[in-house]
Amino acid sequence: MTGVEDTPSSAPAEASIARNTVLAFAAQLATGTFTAVLTLYLLRALGPNEYGVFALAVSIGVMAGLLADFGIEHSAARFLAERRGDDAAVAELLRGALRLKVATTALVTGALFAAAGPIAAAFDEPELTGPLRIVALGVLGESIFMLYVTAFIGLARVGVNLRLIVLESSVETGASIALVALGAGAAGAALGRTAGYLFGAIVAVAVVARLFGRAAVRPLGPDGGQTRAIARYAAPLLVTTSIYTLFSRVDILLIGALLGATAVGVFSAPLLLSVPLRYVGQAVANSVAPRQAGGGSEPGSVEAFRTSLRWLVLYQAAILAPLIVWADPIVELLFGEEYDESANVLRALAIYIFLAGPSPLISTTVNYLGQAARRIPIVLLALGLNVAVDLALIPRIGVVGAAIGSSVAYALYVPAHLRICRRELGVPLQPLAMTLARALVAAAAMGLVLLAVGTESLSLAEWLLGGAAGTLAFCAALVLTGEISTRELRRGVQAARAAASR
Repeated sequence: MTGVEDTPSSAPAEASIARNTVLAFAAQLATGTFTAVLTLYLLRALGPNEYGVFALAVSIGVMAGLLADFGIEHSAARFLAERRGDDAAVAELLRGALRLKVATTALVTGALFAAAGPIAAAFDEPELTGPLRIVALGVLGESIFMLYVTAFIGLARVGVNLRLIVLESSVETGASIALVALGAGAAGAALGRTAGYLFGAIVAVAVVARLFGRAAVRPLGPDGGQTRAIARYAAPLLVTTSIYTLFSRVDILLIGALLGATAVGVFSAPLLLSVPLRYVGQAVANSVAPRQAGGGSEPGSVEAFRTSLRWLVLYQAAILAPLIVWADPIVELLFGEEYDESANVLRALAIYIFLAGPSPLISTTVNYLGQAARRIPIVLLALGLNVAVDLALIPRIGVVGAAIGSSVAYALYVPAHLRICRRELGVPLQPLAMTLARALVAAAAMGLVLLAVGTESLSLAEWLLGGAAGTLAFCAALVLTGEISTRELRRGVQAARAAASR
């Protein structure tokens, strides 16, 4: 396979990918910081029961938002990636996407608001009605905001995303903490979330109008047939994204139905911890996946996919040992003693979290390759497997059964999508398999070091000593197995210094 260095234009492309990856990671880190602060505050301020009510409302709202999106944002992003540099075509695409979004979102928002009471009754949680209606109003802002965030990813203008995400996240975090501190409870947390997305949507519309003209944010008017093109590709995306969203939320919904809101809180805490651990993978996906539009014809794009996937496997492997060996002290440190049952959930989610790192790059690449329809049977099988394992294990072993269900289903979901990428891009899998084997050896070496330091409550010195010694053992194992060469280490240090200076 032709390497990046063989292509004359590969150096600028590599620099652009690196820059957008850094910006995308900064955006993920920014929203992750705000999310972490807010989540930790809400977990402690609301407690397992009230936080469980809030988590249920948000989960239902996410599913409603999926219907409101109708696959439009990712469909538009795919076409935008193919038309970067043509502002007139971009404006037409954005106008067509907004036209579809306004229509679908208005219907879904009204339906969810009206159905909040019956939904709360179905879950036997009367306190769910108010937060769910507030979340329903937020679906409008979230849908428009995410349309433009995804559009800027397709346009490779990740710097704009960084500013939008920081603004939205800061408003959401500040408003939510203030309202909960004033005693508004789960409803206050939901209202803060809604306020953040509505503010973000207003700012995003203003930015799009400034960059591409006011016509780009007017739903009415000619669009050169772009509405039809977006809607056509949105159909398979709607199916896959809908099933995937249900797949990602089905554990919470089944736990809520079978065990109640408190169990939802116990499960949600470690699940939320997995979110920031995926930021690196999502940042790489936002930079690399859009470049695969058109079958990876952009110079260096396929090599960028292969290299990025390799490093994501190594990065996620470094997370495995702490999640398994140090689950108890991690949960105690972050969530408090009320969530001690969450430690076993975190251990059972380790495989899921490991696979969730490269998953955004792989699945998003399939979307940009125009192969969304081929994802449908994969997501259906993964969802069915998850539900089957959950129903078999939750009544017997509780919330840990749901964590096992997620890990088993992801073990099917990610490799199946990788198979599509291999066929479309010609990416060999044998080198990746060798990387995976060596990474697991390195994770085992790190785990032995952490085990020697301790597995219960850790002092600051033990946290620092174990973290440093474990990381050193992990890196040493990678060098000894031949996965990382000394040349790569030197290049990595040089790249880190260069990035820091920039």
